[in-house]
Amino acid sequence: MRSSCGRSDRIESAFGDNLKVTIFGGSHEPEIGCVIEGLPAGAIDGIDMEELQAFMDRRAPGRNEFSTPRKENDIPVLKSKDPLTFIIENKNARSSDYKKLGNIPRPGHADFTAHIKYGDDINMAGGGPFSGRMTAPLCIAGGIAKQILKAKGVTVCARIRSVHGINDTPINYAGVTANEIEAVSAKGFPVMDDNAGEKMKDEIRAAKARGDSVGGKVEVVAVGCPAGLGSPMYGGAESVMSRVFFGIPAVKAVEFGAGCDVSEMLGSENNDPFTAAGGEIKTATNNAGGILGGITDGMPIIAKLAFKPTPSISIEQDSVDMETMKPAKLVIQGRHDPCVVLRAVPVAEAAMALAILDMMMEGK
Repeated sequence: MRSSCGRSDRIESAFGDNLKVTIFGGSHEPEIGCVIEGLPAGAIDGIDMEELQAFMDRRAPGRNEFSTPRKENDIPVLKSKDPLTFIIENKNARSSDYKKLGNIPRPGHADFTAHIKYGDDINMAGGGPFSGRMTAPLCIAGGIAKQILKAKGVTVCARIRSVHGINDTPINYAGVTANEIEAVSAKGFPVMDDNAGEKMKDEIRAAKARGDSVGGKVEVVAVGCPAGLGSPMYGGAESVMSRVFFGIPAVKAVEFGAGCDVSEMLGSENNDPFTAAGGEIKTATNNAGGILGGITDGMPIIAKLAFKPTPSISIEQDSVDMETMKPAKLVIQGRHDPCVVLRAVPVAEAAMALAILDMMMEGK
């Protein structure tokens, strides 16, 4: 993974070994975008742009009561085929909301750490290059990767697993099908249990009414992924995926398969017994989440991403004026999601799809 910071109009962050993706821009810059290098020959000519736009629309802001009222069309504009470059024009930035913050860093944001590292070299309005807005170009690259993978028999979809402790119905990690997870992710509020979904919605509404926010988890699944991707230790499939997952703003933890629950299991409970049903070696359970020793085993890949509550809240908070070094109070203005989890569902899909395609292209 590479990152750099120079002028405020060209801040870049990149990842990938075989498929390289560079994200650039900032929340309130004229444009944001991505450069994609290493796609299979002719792949871009087979991309369904209508399908890509539909995928982008799932992440776009201002579409429902649970997202920021900032309205952006998030239309991918092809700027170059060599290297493959897309941009998205920022049409509805409102930087005046951030001018009154001055030298007072917002709790939970990157204002303080960005100031320490970069000083005044970047535009931090709206979170700048640290903003969730930067997941829009990630979804361009990831939406393309999803289409390429689908043609290879690999389906990547996600759902809301929980919101502020309210959990959706668990899925069968060993038996989940592409049709099952696709049907869930296609919902306006992607959960298996719609009753649980209504409770989650109420929790988000209540936090919003208080001027607060809530966090939650997204569960992303890949069905049809071949065995043999990845390598031991630092080239492992979990490592490759995690470095993309942790690039998503607000992600604070990543689990694979049974995740943290394995710490409370016996070996006899955690181990996934092998079977040879139908002449193909599989596992009866899938606590490993489709990965053993850093290498995919052909079972569904399961990952859970924990998202923190949106740090932009309208409740008064304590901070410090970095110029005077005196205590300060602040109330954050502007337009913000009371919970990022809903819009993060396609982002998680994009991240996993890119990581899997990167691994599948090894040696090609």
